[in-house]
Order: sequence, then structure tokens, then C-alpha cells
Amino acid sequence: MKTGTKCKKKQTLCGAGQPPRLPSACIFCSSSGAGGWSPMVTDQEPWLQVDLREQMEVTAVATQGRYDSWDWVSSYLLLYSDTGRAWKQYRHEDGVGRFVGNGNSESVVQNKLSHPVRTRFLRFVPLDWNPSGWMGLRVEVYGCSYKSYVADFDGRSSLLYRFNQKSMSTVKDVISLRFKSHQAEGVLLHGEGQRGDYITLELHRGRLDLYLNLGEARFSSHRVPVTVGSLLDDQHWHSVHIERFNKQVNLTVDSYTQRFQTKGEGHSLEVDYELSFGGIPLPGKPGTFLRKNFNGCMENLYYNGINVIDLAKRRKPQIHSVGNVTFSCSQPQLVACTFVSSSSSFLSLPSASPAVGGFSVRFQFRTWNPEGLLLSVQLNPDPQQLRLQISNSWLRLTLHSSGRQKSEVSAGRRVSDGLWHSVSLDARNLQITLTVDNEPSSTIELWEQVQSRGSFYFGGCAATAPDCQGFAPAFQGCMRLIFINSQLMNLSHVQQGLLGNYNELQFDTCNIKDRCLPNLCEHGARCSQMWSSFSCDCSGTGYAGATCHNSIYESSCEAYKLSGSSSGFYFIDPDGSGPLGPTQVYCNMTEKKVWTVLSHNSTAPVTVQTSSLQKPHVMIFNYSASAKQLRAIVSGSEQCQQEVVYNCRKSRLFNTKDGSPLSWWLDREGEKRSYWGGFLPGVQQCSCSLEENCIDMNYFCNCDADTDTWANDTGVLSYKDHLPVSQIVIGDTDRMGSQAVYHIGPLRCYGDRSIWNAASFYQESSYLYFPTLQAELASDISFYFKTSAPSGVFLENQGLKDFIRVELSSPSVVTFSFDVGNGPAVLSVKSHVPLNDRQWHYVRAERNAKEASVQVDQLPLRFLEAPADGHLRLRLSSQLFVGGTASQQRGFLGCIRSLTVNGVSFDLEERAKMTPGVSAGCPGYCTGSSSLCHNRGRCVEKSNGYICDCSQSAYGGTTCNQEVSVSFDRESSVTYTFQEPFSVMQNRSSQASTSSTDSRAREDVALSFVTSQRPAMLLTVSTFSQQYIAVILATNGSVQIWYHLQTGKKPDVFTPTPSNLADGRLHRIRIHRVGKNLYVQVSNTGTGSPLGVEFGCVQKHFSLLGCVFVGMENFDEEVIQGASKGFIGCLSSVQFNHVAPLKVALTNRGSSLVTVRGPLVQSNCGALAESHTLQGKTSTSMTLMICLLRLTNTRKDLAVIAGLCLVFITVCALAVVIRLVYQQRRAQRSSGSIKEEHRHSMYTDYRTELHLHNPVRDSVKEYYI
Repeated sequence: MKTGTKCKKKQTLCGAGQPPRLPSACIFCSSSGAGGWSPMVTDQEPWLQVDLREQMEVTAVATQGRYDSWDWVSSYLLLYSDTGRAWKQYRHEDGVGRFVGNGNSESVVQNKLSHPVRTRFLRFVPLDWNPSGWMGLRVEVYGCSYKSYVADFDGRSSLLYRFNQKSMSTVKDVISLRFKSHQAEGVLLHGEGQRGDYITLELHRGRLDLYLNLGEARFSSHRVPVTVGSLLDDQHWHSVHIERFNKQVNLTVDSYTQRFQTKGEGHSLEVDYELSFGGIPLPGKPGTFLRKNFNGCMENLYYNGINVIDLAKRRKPQIHSVGNVTFSCSQPQLVACTFVSSSSSFLSLPSASPAVGGFSVRFQFRTWNPEGLLLSVQLNPDPQQLRLQISNSWLRLTLHSSGRQKSEVSAGRRVSDGLWHSVSLDARNLQITLTVDNEPSSTIELWEQVQSRGSFYFGGCAATAPDCQGFAPAFQGCMRLIFINSQLMNLSHVQQGLLGNYNELQFDTCNIKDRCLPNLCEHGARCSQMWSSFSCDCSGTGYAGATCHNSIYESSCEAYKLSGSSSGFYFIDPDGSGPLGPTQVYCNMTEKKVWTVLSHNSTAPVTVQTSSLQKPHVMIFNYSASAKQLRAIVSGSEQCQQEVVYNCRKSRLFNTKDGSPLSWWLDREGEKRSYWGGFLPGVQQCSCSLEENCIDMNYFCNCDADTDTWANDTGVLSYKDHLPVSQIVIGDTDRMGSQAVYHIGPLRCYGDRSIWNAASFYQESSYLYFPTLQAELASDISFYFKTSAPSGVFLENQGLKDFIRVELSSPSVVTFSFDVGNGPAVLSVKSHVPLNDRQWHYVRAERNAKEASVQVDQLPLRFLEAPADGHLRLRLSSQLFVGGTASQQRGFLGCIRSLTVNGVSFDLEERAKMTPGVSAGCPGYCTGSSSLCHNRGRCVEKSNGYICDCSQSAYGGTTCNQEVSVSFDRESSVTYTFQEPFSVMQNRSSQASTSSTDSRAREDVALSFVTSQRPAMLLTVSTFSQQYIAVILATNGSVQIWYHLQTGKKPDVFTPTPSNLADGRLHRIRIHRVGKNLYVQVSNTGTGSPLGVEFGCVQKHFSLLGCVFVGMENFDEEVIQGASKGFIGCLSSVQFNHVAPLKVALTNRGSSLVTVRGPLVQSNCGALAESHTLQGKTSTSMTLMICLLRLTNTRKDLAVIAGLCLVFITVCALAVVIRLVYQQRRAQRSSGSIKEEHRHSMYTDYRTELHLHNPVRDSVKEYYI
């Protein structure tokens, strides 16, 4: 123990209590011998209570079954209390409250407490027991006693610790204390100095705020605290520990620690005269305080080793007492009850001593839920009912009268914040008055006086209660201090069956839990919660998913190229789901290489004069990415380089006498470097010396010749570990006629080392091993594999009991399994084609605190939700095995590449070089970074070569690089109808939470167009429920994106660029949405600046009853106007998710899935326009727009467009659509012929894609072109 005391096993006396009987006997608990506790079969909700006689520090508990019997408890809850009245449930560090019990009556099962508790009373509450016997317990408690110094503050008192000198200045402080209170507000500690220093520890809204300042301006406009903890007003002890050294501070509350740096420029805390504990007294006015005082108890209060309470108790002169401070904790115990179920919990109480002329009800409650029924009562004259409920986090009082008449008022603001709120309801004098937290009252006026009739129902209703079911969900939360007609209701009598009735209640405890502490939402996302779950708002983070774990951006420019993107500005996330975050780069996608370009703050040439070694010219380069992001981009690239240009006139780089540098640059780590070209950092030379072409071969640099004429030393730095250049220093331009002009180019990198990093496994017993996965709370694993074996383990990592494994369990099934302490969880994805076909297949598995998922290729994700109160942490201890297992059984035979875990890429090739049975790389044509197939094309291995499967690409040709373009006139259209092969909803393993549904919704839309017409319609996505997405050209030619996801609300409209795109040039639009994040790219707009927009929209859930085209009568006027003149121009390479409707229309004529109206001409207009554009401009620029969809109602909504429900999808040249709207749907025009300008035979390879879609008429989507 910390005190050095030897802790001994302590045998204790036990009291057996089971309502309604009081404890009736004491038994001796031991690990051997006869006896034991067993409740009567008729006892409801029995428990065993242990009195330790005094405060003890409990470190472990052990249990046995009843001696020589079939009675034992297999799982239980452990509660603790100081007084035996107000109880708190013990929870492990991951929030789990269930303890593992016994499997027989004789073995001893010990549970060590992850954090010791100091308490007098323990209560064992059985949850499960021997189904063939009954409950039986023998218990033993382990721990030791401790010394306690307690002070009681009544809310008007404090202790002042006065210094021996005028002020106290400290570089290091250690403050520790324990406290308990039933108040959510109060100052625990305060001190300040004339210099402006201050320290304040304050209980605010049930959390602990620490204000700490060292030397900042005294009257700063805002004081921002560091906040730790939650629900600290629960009448139980909480420990606080503050450690400060200079500006570094650790603040720990219970088991949660916050580390931060103090504000201000100082390193010491200077406090004048005194420190106050329990309040902030106003100088010169005893008993007057600046803030609300602390009301509660403090224990073992230490300031820099000084026991403050002990000094106060002994009346030492350093301590001055203000008000009434006592040295025993006599705080009142406010007994609460917990409503557990959102469907069946209720408490019914009879009216107590009904007052003449009305009734009154008062109580306190706390909850996280924004909806719930608090109180219901029948009234006389009959039939009337009064109902108080939480609605959208407000309190709403409703009086229901005969028929459908009702009166309604609202009160309170946000009452679902987890804090205690007081409610007073008073029916007097022809009024019903509702008061919340002493705020102004709300009143319902009555025609006649009312009286309560029957019982008062709190939290819900019994199944037999009249007129009470179906109005609102039952209340989940805590209640206390229930008064009916000014008489306090005794909840102990309710528990014992002596008063009222109840269902699904826990007594003597408020079992509320803050599920946002710690915050399991990643990347700075905001956590919100309800009673049994939490959700994450990923808006503005650049991440998506149930816990905002997954980046919405690609990890490199190479990855964007493989997805079919062209050159332009992009956001990349170099460590994926890691902590670094996204950064903007320029991706220059040439024919052979993909360059990642990062610019800095000094792009123009810089002229330097009058600089010397004593006063050099210094330029610091700030890049568009952080230092950590730069390091990740460089290390993940195959090669990086940066050009350095130095023009000089009588300005040397090196001293010609001793060779010391006169100018130099600093690498990314801030190290001094004096080489000016190449990749050999140890050679202090310029490029001309390496290439042996200096103007004077007596020197290593052209500038060292020191001539009066201009010379040039230009080099390309390519040693990756030193890049990029962070600073340059010029020191030789102070002589007559000296001058230098330098230019540092952008950092340029190409290649992605992780994409094609592969290993081949030739023996089942072989494997690669890596360090243990760091994946306690969240992990994502992704890789590609190809094999001919029917099964094999891709990777495995084990702990003592926990494990995680991904394997090919059969030729067509990939299985993801793990155990975090809740029992093994298994997720499997079955492919409709074999996966051991020697082709590359993609696997991604993820586990977080809310759910687990696995995806294979383009098959829909499979989900499994985590249990609400289960274990969260995956505790692994062994090495990570790749390609096999620790037992060397079920090893994998084949190739694995691009293995990434939590954004970290594993170097399989390097590890394979030293492992028998494994070789670096993978044989085959479809291996390597040569990008044989373009634009999402899939490389397929053949015995004598390869072919490109372009079925998932909007492009054609042998390598999926040929534009598929169609010219339209005013009468042309194509309708494409399909059903997706799978549905995400159909494959879900359990009901998804609201936030998870949001995070799974996604669209990927891409199209190119050439037109001179405006307005014009480019794309629509519409549903039966009047929701739609539309991409149009406005009357000024700018592109507009319309999101109308809530019927009855105005749509959100975004304009990523104001430029006129109806200019006869080729433009390409990409729209990518994941959950609440929308990413838009428009190329060839003449600008490259990013735009950020936030908007709010709500999408309403709908269901479809048939397959009937709804036309455009539900579209907004501007959208209809965009389609009013049809579309004249060229559409090229149109893609929605994995469907390319234009290509299908051209290659599968006669299919029932495709309907063509009017003349439709295949063309190469996209390629011609692109070549014309490239001739007119040397570079391609683009505009990015990132839109954050802030949804206020996300119940299954965003999934509509993602394929969870049935939708119509329309890619429009919409003369026909306008006729449907304005001419009352005239008869459809006969199908026109499709004319081809250029016929290509290679389209035959792609007709097989239609076999993936089943045209069932009750579940369809349509493209309309």
C-alpha cells in the first residue's frame, strides 16, 4: 500500500438483508467451513450486505457458494456506501459493473478491484446463479484501514491557510484531497496574487474546473478552465490530485487524468497572503463570498505536504476558520431510486392526505434522455388526465380533457444534461402551475378546480393503468425527494412492499453513468449520450464512422489516382485513422508517376544583400502540412526531392580557405546541412561538382569562384531523411557588389510504399511477426490478398483471454473474430464468387466501442453492435502474427499486400527477407505500382498475361482508360433501372444505432460534361418520399448541388465555384459523401482555392409501396428550370457508386434495364474536349468544397441514397422530364436508335456486369439520362 502498511486478509461479520425483511442474522464468512448465505425463494431482488465496522480501503473481494450445496452465484454487482443508505455501483475501469462469480460451491473466485474504494459498507447483488440450485454466498473482503482527516463545510464556511510571509512563490505544487457533495456547484480551493497569478478549483455543473494562471495579464477577458470528471455531486467520495512543475500540470479526478500547460509567461505560482478552502471570502467582509461555497465534506486535504485539516482541527495559528467548519462528515443522505427500463419501469404512489381544493407534487430527477414520461395522474372531474413528460429535452405539461381537447405548457431548458433538476407541480385556485429549478413558472388556467384520482404514476405506467400507455417512452434516470401534498414519500417502504407499487427500479442508488467520460469519440469529435448509449458528431473533423475513426480522405495521391481521379488539389490523410489529420496537397498525375506537391510560404525568388555570418539572412519555410504530417508523407513515399536554386554574384557558399560553410540550410529536424544537391548528405558539394561541370574545377560550387558575373548553383535535394528544407541561412552578401538570389522549390514526392508492399507465404507453418497491436479501444485492419488455398489465417494477435483474428474460413467466406471479455464475437462475409481464385481481394475489418464491421471487396459491410455495458478494451500481449498463428496451424498460403493497422503501414517485404518460408513481393502480372488498369479497373491474372476488368469503371478500353462519351440533343434520354446485388441493411447483424446508420450512408458520383447551354441539369437522385439530390448548371453557368433530404423544408444549395462552366470546355465533377461529410471536387474551373461550408438538413425516413415514377412535380422551381430546355452537349464517364449507366446503355442495347428515348450518339467528345483543354492550358486546377451535413434527425435517414432504401437515380438530359411535368406526362416517345461515331469491339468484356443486378420490380433504382 502507499502508506507502507502491510495489508492482511480481513475476515468480517456479515449481515444478510433481503427486502422486505431486515437483516435477521449474522454469520461468519470464511473460505472454508460450514455455512453461507442463501435468501428465501420468495425474496424479491435479494442482496447480501457487509458492514466493515469502520472506513476501510477495499482492494479485492472473494466469493464461494454455500457450503456443501448446489447453491452459488455465478455473477453479481458490487455496491458500496459510507452510511448504508446511499449506494454506488462499483465499475471496472472500462465501465463494466458485472463481477464474475462461482461455477460450483467450493472453489474461491477472487476479483481484484482495478481501483480501490474507501468505504464501510459493501453490498453483493446476485445477477445469475446455478440454474439447478439456488443463490448461495460466502464472501471475503481484502483491504486495510487508513487514517482519515475530515472537515464538513455547510456552504457558508471555509478554511484559510495563511502564509508566514506576504506571498508564496512556488515552482512545484502538489495538492490532493477527497470530497463528496450533493451540490453541483461550489469552490474547493482558491488563491491569487497581485502579479495576476491565480489558482481556483471549483465544482461546476457536477464537473471539476481548474483555473490556473502564471503571470498572464491580471484582467484577461476570458478565464478558460480545464475540466475533468462528471456526476461528482453523487454524495460519494471522489479523489483529486494536482501536480504542477513549472508550466506542466497533471490534474487527476478519480482515475481520469488531464495533462496541460498553464497560461501566462511565468514558471512559478505566486499567491499572496493565503489559500482558501471551501470558498472565496471577500476581503474585509467576514462571511461574504465571491462565488458559491462548497457544501459537503473534504478528507485528507494536503497542500505541498501540509495536512490542512489536521492543522485546523488542532487550532494551529496558520489556519483561520470562517463560518461553521466541523470535523466529522454529517451530510444528509438523499436516497434516490433508478428507473432502469425505457419501456416498463414505473413507480406508483398513493395520494397522501389530499389537500382541500387541489394537490401538489415535488421531486428531483436527473437523466440523459431527451424523451420520457415523468408523471401521470387521473383527475376529477372525470375524464381528465395530467401528464408531465420530457420532450426534446424540455418539460411539457399536458392536461387532457374529454374528447381531443388539451392544454399544454412548457418549462425548463435543457433538462437532459445529467444534472439534478427540481420540479414543482401545484394545482390550486383554478390553476396548475409548473416550476422547474426556481425559474419563472408556467401555468395552465382551469374552468373548474381539479382533484387527483387514484395513484400518481412516476416514470411510466403499469400495464393495467388506464389511459397511460403509448404516449411517451418511460423515463430512464433517477428520482429523489418525492413529495405528494407536502409529505415525503419513504422509498424504503416502497421497496419493502409497504407503500405503492413499482417495476424495474433500483433503490438506494442513482445508477447514472456518463458514457462520454472518457470521450470515446476520436479526432476531436463531440460526444452526446442517452441513458444506455452514446453517439459521436463527426462534423468538421474529416472523419466518419460510429466513433469518427475512419478518414474520409485517401492516404496519398497514388490512392486518388487508382480511384480514377485526375490532377488537382486534394486533401490526403497520410496516417489514415491515426492522429495526424488531413492536409491539402497538389496531386500531379502524369502518365508514369503521381507526384505529391507541398508548397511553402516563400514561392517567389528572394534577393539577399548585406548579410554576413554575424548578421545572416534567415528564411523559415512554413509548409501546408505540419512537421509530423510532412514526416509521414515523406517516409511513405518511394522518393522525394526539392529543388534549390542559388544565383550569386560575389557570394560564396563555402569559405575557400578552410572549407567552412558561409550559407547553409536546415533539414526537417532542424539540423544544419551544407550540401546543395544530390542524395549524398556527407559530401559538402554542389551539383556541378558531382556532375564535374563547374565553371572553375578548383571549386566545388560555381558560386565559390567568387566572380563579378552572375553564376548559378542549382541542385535537387533527394535524401529523404533530410527533407523538406525548413530554413535557409545566407551569410556572404555584405561585400561591395555582393548579391544572391535564391529559390527553394516545393517538396515533391512520388509513389506510395505501402500500396504494393507485399509478402508471399509458401509454407503453412510460416508467418511474419510484428509488435503487439496497440488497439485497446479502436482498431482498423485493411489489406489485399490472393490465394488458391481454401482457407488460412491472415493475421492473429492474442492476449491472456482476449484475441483478434482475420481469416479465410472457407473458399468464399472471410471471418473477423475477436474477444474483448464479453465472449467471442464473429462476423463473416460470404462472397457470391470464390475468393481463392488467384486474384487480389480487399479486406477491411474494424472494431470500436460501438460496433464491429468487416468488408470484402465491394460487398456490403457486415456489422455487429457492441453490448451497451460490456467490456471495451482489447487487451493483447503476444506478438502480431501475419500469415499464420502462434500454434503454426491453419497458416495462409498466398500473397498479402498493403497491410495497414490504424493508419500504420507494415513493411512486409523487409520482414519477409529474414523469414523462412516467406519471400518479399508477390509473383504475377498484377503486382506492382505500374497501374496496368486505370480508373478503378481491376487487374485479373491469366495464365499467359492479364486483362483489365472494367465492370466497376465508367471507362472502357483494354486498360480502362478510354472515355465513354455520349452526345445528346434536346430529345435524347436514357433510363437505367437496377437493383443492387446486396443491401447493407439486410446484412446487419443487429439493429444499428442512430449514429452508426449515419456513418454508413455514402455516395460516390463522378461525371464529365461539355456544354454551352445554361441552365442545364447534370444529375438527379430522387425518392418516392420527395427527397432528392440534384446537380445543375444555373443561369450564370455555375454548378449548384441541391440536397433536399427533409420534406417540408427548404433544400440546402451549394456552389463550389462561381465560374461559368457552360463554356464549351470539359469539366469533371466528383461528389463523395460519407455519413455527414460531403466532399466535392470540380476540375478545370480556373481556381484552386478550397471552400468550407456548413449546412443543416434533416432527412425523413420513408418506405416504398411500389415502383412508380414520380416525375418532377416535387422538385424546386430552380431545379425544374435547369431542366426546362433539355440538355445539349456531351456527358462522359458517368459513374454512381459502382454503376456506369452510360457504358451499360451503349454496350447492352436491348436489355430490360435500359430504356433509350430519342437519338443517342456515342462520341469521343470527352477525349476531344480534354485534349483541347490541355492545349490551351499547361496545368489543371480545381476547386474543392467540403460540406458538413449537420443533421438534427438522423434516424436511418442518410442511408436512403446509400442503398438502404429504394431510390430513383437520374442522370439527366431532361427534355422528356420537363414534358412529364409541364404536359401532364404525355405519351412516352418511342425509343430512338443509338448512332455510333466510333464503334469499339472491346466493350464485350463488360457486359457481364449486368448479371450482378437482379431486375426485381419491387425494389429498383433508375438512372434517367
